[in-house]
Amino acid sequence: MRNIFILLVIFSLTINTNAQQIPANKQTQSILILNATAHLGNGKVIENSAIGFKDGKITLVADARLIKLANGAFDSTIDATGKHIYPGFIMPNSSLGLVEIDAVKASDDEGEIGEMNPHVRSIIAYTADSKVIEAVRPNGILMAQITPRGGKISGTSSIVQLDAWHWQDAVIKENDGIHINFPSTITRTGWWAEPGGLEANKQYQKQVDELSSFFANANAYTTTPSNERNLILESMKGIFNGTQTLFIHANEEKQIIDAVNFSKANGVKKIVIVGGFEAYKTADLLQKNNISVLLKRVHNMPQSDDQDVNLPYKMAKILIDKGILVGLENSGDMERMQTRNLPFLAGTCAAFGLDKEQALQLITSNTAKILGIDSQCGTLEQGKDATLFISEGDALDMRTNKLTHAFIQGRAISLETHQTKLNTKYKEKYNQK
Repeated sequence: MRNIFILLVIFSLTINTNAQQIPANKQTQSILILNATAHLGNGKVIENSAIGFKDGKITLVADARLIKLANGAFDSTIDATGKHIYPGFIMPNSSLGLVEIDAVKASDDEGEIGEMNPHVRSIIAYTADSKVIEAVRPNGILMAQITPRGGKISGTSSIVQLDAWHWQDAVIKENDGIHINFPSTITRTGWWAEPGGLEANKQYQKQVDELSSFFANANAYTTTPSNERNLILESMKGIFNGTQTLFIHANEEKQIIDAVNFSKANGVKKIVIVGGFEAYKTADLLQKNNISVLLKRVHNMPQSDDQDVNLPYKMAKILIDKGILVGLENSGDMERMQTRNLPFLAGTCAAFGLDKEQALQLITSNTAKILGIDSQCGTLEQGKDATLFISEGDALDMRTNKLTHAFIQGRAISLETHQTKLNTKYKEKYNQK
């Protein structure tokens, strides 16, 4: 016990002495960015742009060659000639800030005990000064949907901006939706070191029935007066009245079909499929019911031997051509550390059929629409949050995604990370010799 106590003290001191840089102060001076190529996030591009913002909101989006600005219209100007401006990228279905070090249980707060946890709110466990968060911003990821994991009903997610003192400062949209893991129709035998084959899940219908029973009870509770308060069932109210979205995590064709029918039968107003690896097989059903897809990490392998090896890369193009609104998510192995690769997932989709601006929409305006925050962010438009960044080159290409400036709600945020500090430290060391 003494050794464990010492280790916990050392871990605590390490976290405290290596805290994230101080969040940026509120914008006080208006800023104008001139002469960059502006990628608006809605499919449009302004080759020689003028982007201005004040008090955290965008006030000007124009072609710099077609406007005349009055002297003193903006307090400061950034000449971004030869560079590119983008709206801040959005990472949905993320566990950023819920786990700091996977091997240290005390820093892992991504899931709750039990199977039915709609009342569990991930936002109150969110650590705004996570070192992983500061490492993703230099690639343009400035917002995220913080999502719990585990169980049949994981809990409730919230959407945050990634430069804050604490979760209350970070929130963009609190309790935006509830996440369920729809039962899988198959099970895999063996274990991770010696995986076996696939078998039909013999408990599938029983597991679906358990979910159906819970939803029926919740619907009855929220529509019928009761003398006894049940916080678990009460937390489901939003998905029945349409104020929250039901995010259904499902990949298989039958899973998706059954999940859509399940939601309709239980009076759920808004649903989104998360993962959706076989969504292309159910595209007509999804399009007919106006259901969006947050597509599983595209840097992945096919799920069966008879699938095209490039299918994951082509999936976004296939679904968009079918009229489905698509965003990208990155859950899976090492998902928090791999958050920084979000723009390169979109870049891969561009390399396999999508127009580059369409690919950009996968991580900007499309995701904002799916999460219900498109009136506030996701594109460079007047009146929206000034959450944007300047890159030296194409932000969807890992060779040229090099940020020079980044702003969240008009605040100029730091792009320094633990890695950049180490780079400076050792460059100085060896330059002295």
